[in-house]
Amino acid sequence: QVKLVESGGGLVQPGGSLRLSCAASGFTFSSYAMSWVRQAPGKGLEWVSDISTDGRNAYFADSVKGRFTISRDNAKNTVYLQMNSLKPEDTAVYSCNAGSNGRIYWGQGTQVTVSS
Repeated sequence: QVKLVESGGGLVQPGGSLRLSCAASGFTFSSYAMSWVRQAPGKGLEWVSDISTDGRNAYFADSVKGRFTISRDNAKNTVYLQMNSLKPEDTAVYSCNAGSNGRIYWGQGTQVTVSS
């Protein structure tokens, strides 16, 4: 059974930091590129970041470049999103997904709220 379980969300003040985790099981994690996407209230899905299977290549949306980093630990089947200098516009449900050869698995998401 494939599972992607996000954690680490919460309420943080502007300028603060959060680290999201996405724990995977039920598939060969190291063979899948991993992504983070987000959906703000009343808005569509926004791609945030990708990381390659070996973790050597990472890509970011312009809106988060320089503030967010992505990493993965293939031994722990986990991908991380470190979010720094958070802004109110980063408020969203953040989800991870795993993709390989046209197959995509999705997590349920974790809420991140940036507010004073």
